[in-house]
Amino acid sequence: MQAHEIFKSLRIPELGDVRQYVRTLPTNTLMGFGAFAALTTYWYATRPKALKPPCDLAMQSVEVKGHENARRSALLDSDEVLTYYYDDVRTMYEVFQRGRRVSNNGPCLGHRKPNQPYQWISYQEVSDRAEYVGSALLHRGCKPNPDQFIGIFAQNRPEWIITELSCYTYSMVAVPLYDTLGAEAITYIINKAEISLVFCDNTDKAKVLLSNVEKGDTPILRTVVLMDPFDEELVERGKKCGVEIIGLKEMEEEGRNHHEKPKPPSPEDLAVVCFTSGTTGNPKGAKLTHKNIVSNSAAFLKVTEDLAFPSTQDVVISFLPLAHMFERVVECVVLCHGARIGFFQGDIRLLMDDLKVLQPTIFPVVPRLLNRMFDRIFGQANTALKRWLLEFASKRKEAELRSGIIRKDSLWDKLIFQKVQESLGGNVRLMITGAAPVSPTVLTFLRAALGCQFYEGYGQTECTAGCSLTIPGDWTAGHVGAPMPCNYVKLVDVEDMNYFASKGEGEVCVKGANVFQGYLKDDEKTAEALDEDGWLHTGDVGKWLPNGTLKIIDRKKHIFKLAQGEYIAPEKIENIYTRCEPLVQVFVYGESLQAFLVAVVVPDPDSAVSWAKKRKLGGTYEDLCKNKDFKNAILEDLLKLGKEAGLKTFEQVSCNAMLQKHANTTPRKL
Repeated sequence: MQAHEIFKSLRIPELGDVRQYVRTLPTNTLMGFGAFAALTTYWYATRPKALKPPCDLAMQSVEVKGHENARRSALLDSDEVLTYYYDDVRTMYEVFQRGRRVSNNGPCLGHRKPNQPYQWISYQEVSDRAEYVGSALLHRGCKPNPDQFIGIFAQNRPEWIITELSCYTYSMVAVPLYDTLGAEAITYIINKAEISLVFCDNTDKAKVLLSNVEKGDTPILRTVVLMDPFDEELVERGKKCGVEIIGLKEMEEEGRNHHEKPKPPSPEDLAVVCFTSGTTGNPKGAKLTHKNIVSNSAAFLKVTEDLAFPSTQDVVISFLPLAHMFERVVECVVLCHGARIGFFQGDIRLLMDDLKVLQPTIFPVVPRLLNRMFDRIFGQANTALKRWLLEFASKRKEAELRSGIIRKDSLWDKLIFQKVQESLGGNVRLMITGAAPVSPTVLTFLRAALGCQFYEGYGQTECTAGCSLTIPGDWTAGHVGAPMPCNYVKLVDVEDMNYFASKGEGEVCVKGANVFQGYLKDDEKTAEALDEDGWLHTGDVGKWLPNGTLKIIDRKKHIFKLAQGEYIAPEKIENIYTRCEPLVQVFVYGESLQAFLVAVVVPDPDSAVSWAKKRKLGGTYEDLCKNKDFKNAILEDLLKLGKEAGLKTFEQVSCNAMLQKHANTTPRKL
């Protein structure tokens, strides 16, 4: 019975007669009523309150005048897209300078060694070191202009941010090199961008760069700056092929002795050339300006300004690759507000330990990690009773989510979910996911279990990072939110796939301040991505839902037909199969001459062994990759996941046609 119903059942008379009524009650009744009143007052004072959404959740996007089928965020007061959030923050250089001011020179970048606490570098120290590195670049002949490209070949660490900021401080362009793309792609990027100087973190990467020069593949490369210590042997090897090997500390000292005042960029200047890996051919270099990045960050601030605004007290964990724009935009938002960035140790297997020590408040994640969290939680519910309690508790929390209530102090949090929350440090108040689709079941459960604001975004490098995002208060799953305030979104017909904009379906196209400037030295690919009116064609097929949110339902052209005439969307199947715990990658393939699908899978060295042990399969990672029983167990798990997700029989991989990747293949990691 609810509290207000109990009060009604007491049949208390009107307020003017209450005193007379109370005098007639026996003493024990008065005492009981007093206790009940106290408890009821406490319940009303402490009951959870729903967060007030920033707009009407029934219509989160509205039509744009003058643009057929285009929609914008309902958070905007007009059809003019948002370009900046702060008038004095229009470049990445100004982003950091604002953070330095509001933080009052507080801690900025943190790192740690095994079993050690985090060590922090202040905002002022980061700024000074960036100026020293940038001054050294100028002293070495680099030019302060948007055609000066500087390579960064490193894992996430403080020096990554320092070298990137040195480029922004002196109007140069950062070009990240992916360590997962392989030597051929790195060679291509260095030559395409004409990079003569690369910052890298360790000697292994330096040797890769030198090997390319020695073979004559990258004759333009002349300087490698190492963040880690190195020996004289590497220096001599560099000299033989005409490449100078120098330490970052030495570069900083050189810049200190030849210091020059900052030469900040303008908003329209290039900031980053981000090469996308793609699926075929050479990587494409997306040209992104300071305006592109700042506008995308400003849009996130606009969406979350009332409920999740970052402050100097916030801490973010950095482990997603800084070579990707998703992580860069998150860190842009954090640095702009004087918050802290704590870097993981470089080993994803130690991430949980880093989380416990750092205790972040902001946690950007990718679906693969969410799937593992989900599977781990349910894997620990190893009895029927535990699973029933877990599902019952999640349903109670999900009911609160539907009412707009987010908290981690309920009875179910204390009994069921507290350990899960503490595994992330216990202080997470905001999570954001993107980069790939996430299962609605997984997202809804984790929103309930973790008790924090959990946003899902959608986008791609060509629109900086995101073009749509969850609106606070709408914690339903199955969509990617409404258009971000920095851009419009429209759907255009895909006739050969029977998707029509008139029915609210079609290819997702984006136009706004966050849309890139084209691909580096590739007019043909640029023309394929950007039409003459400036709309970016994403290649994804979307659908408008009644509340104005966007749902991604297909991928344009990434389909094929099997022999029996059935169309297959492989990415949909791959996204389901990647939830298989021991796998790091899945590739699904089929052709019109065959009636079945095959798959290439890559076991994950971090989890395959422990997963196999649970199934009484022993051996090293290499042994397991050759073990027929291990392969059959994976196939069985894939088919189970596909069945649970509702895949049709012809969408499942064939039991007799599955290809396995062997241990000599190096999987891509986060």
